[in-house]
Amino acid sequence: MSFLTHLECPRCAKTYAVGGILSLCACGSPLFARYDLRRASTRLEPNTLKSRERNLWRYREVLPVASEASIFSLGEGFTPLLRARHLGDKLGLPNLYLKDESQNPTGSFKARGMAVAVSKAHELGIRKLAVPSAGNAGGALAAYAAKADVEASIFMPEGTPLANRLECALHGAKVTLVPGSIKDCGRVMRETLQGQDWFDVSTLREPYRVEGKKTLAYEVCEQMGGRLPDAMVYPTGGGTGLIGMWKAFDEMQELGWIKDRRPRMFAIQAHGCAPLVRAYADGVEAAAEWKNPQTIASGLRVPSPVGDFLILQAVRKSRGAVLAVSDAAMLEGVREIAETEGLITSPEGGATLAGLKKMLADGFLGGHESIVLFLTASGFKYMEALEKLI
Repeated sequence: MSFLTHLECPRCAKTYAVGGILSLCACGSPLFARYDLRRASTRLEPNTLKSRERNLWRYREVLPVASEASIFSLGEGFTPLLRARHLGDKLGLPNLYLKDESQNPTGSFKARGMAVAVSKAHELGIRKLAVPSAGNAGGALAAYAAKADVEASIFMPEGTPLANRLECALHGAKVTLVPGSIKDCGRVMRETLQGQDWFDVSTLREPYRVEGKKTLAYEVCEQMGGRLPDAMVYPTGGGTGLIGMWKAFDEMQELGWIKDRRPRMFAIQAHGCAPLVRAYADGVEAAAEWKNPQTIASGLRVPSPVGDFLILQAVRKSRGAVLAVSDAAMLEGVREIAETEGLITSPEGGATLAGLKKMLADGFLGGHESIVLFLTASGFKYMEALEKLI
């Protein structure tokens, strides 16, 4: 049962009814789903969760899909939160954890957002979905579109890893390769599909992918025994997961799960595509487009994130930071996580370790904190990039 009441703009506070097919607010901001959390709190309690299915739909009351018939699940969510003992010992961090998102059905955290977005689109009667994707979002859309028996059209940069392209094609999606970045893919997609009845499920251009991503925060809280870590380190391209978790903290407080303390949020970008790092350093609220983005981490190759102001707000309010790391440091992070903890993660996951080392060296963190690194995808989907480690 969902307790969704309306959609609201986090920038101008304009509200919208939930029955419509909506994208951005009239002011250009992403929209947030809002719930009757007082009523939801009577059903969604930490001590009642143990008997529920171990997937993200265990938090059904604060997810937007009302109809059971429109929930299309492949078992996404409730991924392991692992104590990184060997890596923590090596770094002098006794309370270091890894959130392993490679265990999702499509091998990445993108399954969370697409499971909810496709399910809600189906409930609203939408049967043709399109997205520009640097890899994992496209694969996730293709998988859930196949599950829901709806059409998917995916526009990918020409340099997208073969595993991601094959994943989309095997699920029956139409794949169009585009020269340039994900921003170019978005432009070509909108030009190609203009006037047709395709719905754009791009990052934060519809209200429901962020709802799937926010379940990361609910899970971490539940898996840590009802508390939140001191710091979260998140690889940030479009930043939907970070935005979603920050939204979830407010919901959890209103539900009575937590008090007002929040983790410090650290967003990690690539040296070759760091629009948020520049905006954070300049003290501005919006990130100017990054020209000619270059990085092996395809998920970080986002030159102009739609939710820039929301990411920067969360980082600043939490006393966190936005940092950039090199591709070489990311790859070394992949190697070190594999050698110490037995997980082969993506370059984006390696970026979190590279960023953590930088924060420790620069004094952002002292070492006593409880810290969660988000390993957002399986390294097995990035063989071309990881081959450089051999």
